[in-house]
Amino acid sequence: MTDTRVALVTGANRGLGLAIARGLAHRGLHVVLTGRNQGAAEAAADDLARDGLSVSAHQLDITDAASVVHAIAGTGKTFGRLDVLVNNAGIAIDRGQLASSPDFEKVRATLEANILGAWRCSAAAIAEMRRNNFGRIVNVTSHLGSLSTMADTNVAYRVSKAGLNALTRVLAAELSGTGVLVNACSPGRMNTRMAYGETDRTPEDGADTPIWLATLPDDGPTGGMFADRKPLSW
Repeated sequence: MTDTRVALVTGANRGLGLAIARGLAHRGLHVVLTGRNQGAAEAAADDLARDGLSVSAHQLDITDAASVVHAIAGTGKTFGRLDVLVNNAGIAIDRGQLASSPDFEKVRATLEANILGAWRCSAAAIAEMRRNNFGRIVNVTSHLGSLSTMADTNVAYRVSKAGLNALTRVLAAELSGTGVLVNACSPGRMNTRMAYGETDRTPEDGADTPIWLATLPDDGPTGGMFADRKPLSW
């Protein structure tokens, strides 16, 4: 077993996931970068490795149960531990869609990735984390999932992130006292493919809070939703 803490970041081959992976590696963790395409994950990991960072790559499709088990159990077997999971991978494909006239194929695909994908990864990771009585799970959510500010349009995405917030609270309550802390954070809009080029914020601007939550001390908060390190309303 390595003495270095090990983190796995989903959707880490570009954008926010890559920025989170880089930040965690700079903090001394070994980071497993995952992506649906093995070549893309390896290329991203190679870029970070050239900067002297401790990283590796693994193929992971969060909508495929076998792929999830293979990646997360494989990480535990290779390194003897899994300390951090950042559920960053997700999709936003229903911009402008209304609840009264939904495209249910887009709804199903969104829920499959944004809720069930994170749930699959969390369940597999928890089994590894509990072996060492330590873990940090960070769910990347969105202000659009907050019930206190819920609105129309983008309904599948909004519902999926509201569901992810609920999952965060449920897992945090279940795992209380086990050493595994579960939180969610909204990094805000940044210049990724989901933003449609409508913001100048970089992925690095949004990575700070997920990195903070992934490296919390044992007495850190759990079950909360955060942005810029401040609690948000669910």
